[in-house]
Amino acid sequence: MLIKAVVLGIIQGLTEFVPISSSAHLIGIREMLGWHDKWMDQTFDVSLHIGTLVALLVYYWRDWCSIIGGFFDHIIKRVPYRKSDPRTENGRIFIPIMVACIPAAIVGYRWESFIEQSLGKWYMIAAGLIIAGIIMFLAEKIGKKRRDTDQMNYVDYITIGIAQALALFPGISRSGITISTGLFLNLDRSAAARFSFLLSTPIILGAGLKKLMGLSQAGLQSVEILPMIFGFATAAIFGYLAIHFLINYLRRRSLNIFVIYRFGFAVLLTAVVLLRT
Repeated sequence: MLIKAVVLGIIQGLTEFVPISSSAHLIGIREMLGWHDKWMDQTFDVSLHIGTLVALLVYYWRDWCSIIGGFFDHIIKRVPYRKSDPRTENGRIFIPIMVACIPAAIVGYRWESFIEQSLGKWYMIAAGLIIAGIIMFLAEKIGKKRRDTDQMNYVDYITIGIAQALALFPGISRSGITISTGLFLNLDRSAAARFSFLLSTPIILGAGLKKLMGLSQAGLQSVEILPMIFGFATAAIFGYLAIHFLINYLRRRSLNIFVIYRFGFAVLLTAVVLLRT
């Protein structure tokens, strides 16, 4: 049980931030290995989501302190935004991030359960992996990669926010679709990745709180506590490593290696499932 929890925590941590889809790997690997244990339900998923949230907050805690601090300085103390002051300049992005989160928040609140239950089939996951892979490939080909986050406007924020809502569909990948959208909008890779991760923080927080509310109503069995702890810890550790890896990787390289991986995993998942039937 604990080994499975650690494996799934590692998978969640790595694939939540590397653009290869966490839902595709969690559902797909459970399907391929025949892992259908009762404790691997939404209760365990809560710990994985909180683990990745912790990874984001630890990695970007300075950014978030600067963003929130700069925003409240501007609102409460009426300090004007100045590019010469990183604290107040970072505060300018707070409202855009909140606005960009609205599409995913609405879709997640209204239809997340339906999407997970109705579209979480292996063939839908394989299709999502391939479709998003094609989008990532085209983004690399078409994007000019010359803009930074301080050159973004509300059209950019809302466009990336709508793209983030599509990440609720299994196989798409939150980081993959939002970074690709940033590239289509001519952001450079590092800027697109940074905004993607900042944007995902409120959404992962909201999703985690929603799942925690469901957990408080359903109750927690004692047998589930240790797997949750191990899953949380490994998701947090490997999530942090994944963020650090991807940010540094995209400074020098393209998304194409992840495109190839997505296609390969889609083929592997299809082959394993078909051979077992």
